[in-house]
Amino acid sequence: MKVITFGELMLRLAPFNYLRFVQSDSYEATFGGAEANVAVSLANYGIPVSFVSKLPAHEIGQCAINSLRKFGVDTSLVVRGGERVGIYYCEKGASQRPSKVIYDRAHSSISTAVPSDFDWDKIFQDVDWFHFTGITPALSDDVAEICRIACVEAQKRGITISCDLNFRKKLWSKQKAGQVMGELCHYINYCIANEEDAKDVFGIEASNTDIDSGKLNHQGYISVAEQLTERFGFKGVAITLRESLSANDNNWSAMLYTGGKAYFSKKYAMHIVDRVGGGDSFGGGLIYSLLTGKDSQSAIEFAVAASCLKHSIEGDYNLVSVAEVEALANGNASGRVQR
Repeated sequence: MKVITFGELMLRLAPFNYLRFVQSDSYEATFGGAEANVAVSLANYGIPVSFVSKLPAHEIGQCAINSLRKFGVDTSLVVRGGERVGIYYCEKGASQRPSKVIYDRAHSSISTAVPSDFDWDKIFQDVDWFHFTGITPALSDDVAEICRIACVEAQKRGITISCDLNFRKKLWSKQKAGQVMGELCHYINYCIANEEDAKDVFGIEASNTDIDSGKLNHQGYISVAEQLTERFGFKGVAITLRESLSANDNNWSAMLYTGGKAYFSKKYAMHIVDRVGGGDSFGGGLIYSLLTGKDSQSAIEFAVAASCLKHSIEGDYNLVSVAEVEALANGNASGRVQR
């Protein structure tokens, strides 16, 4: 089995610990990006995975590529060219102060890519699964068209396609997202979303739910999944359910809707170290579970446990093993020292 993920890999600059941007004289430099984060998760689970993108041929572009190589992600299909690596600045929130992200990704290599940059015949050779997110087509009209071409080519070859809606209001409007994603979703087999994505992109929302107060209505999310499935013919819809008590403490669970039935995971009370990449780690866990033949309940339990562990890890990448995820999914949640 082999997976392809397609998207942007960015330089992440973050103040140390919980310093604010305006306090910081230095920043920690790491790399991350939604589809790259999924690729690292899958590589750590032993799944052959290639990340596809476009990065400049200079040393910073090479540093970005090296950040994936060291975890076993194949980068041989990354196109080299363009002028810059996209950057995002991340200020970690604490208590009632939320985290903040500032983008500096205009004119990055991938955002200036054109369809002729990518040879999908070569990319999709012996591939079983293709994953991208709603962040990628938001980068430019050309990249949206590249995503459409990739979906057409993947579908033609019988490759399973998954997409995390991942709406980012700093990248495009709800109207543009609804238009572009509305077309792309007709190719997608598995859709991943959070409490807000379906509402922001397609105007579909759960009833009697207030994400800011942390009150979630399970029946409302079943309705959301049913409406998405009816509109686009998805094989499965996965919705992550985050109850935010503060920037540091969240309750975390999820639902997988497939075959006309909803499967809810157990709920974890998380104390957060770094929440960026949490949704991507869920996607990686779900893809692994479905690729390896787990039943629906086991699949959603694995994906949620994987993502729960990610919230305890600094940086974008989820650096956990299958054994660690399964231990948590099977109930070992005490956090006691292992000796």
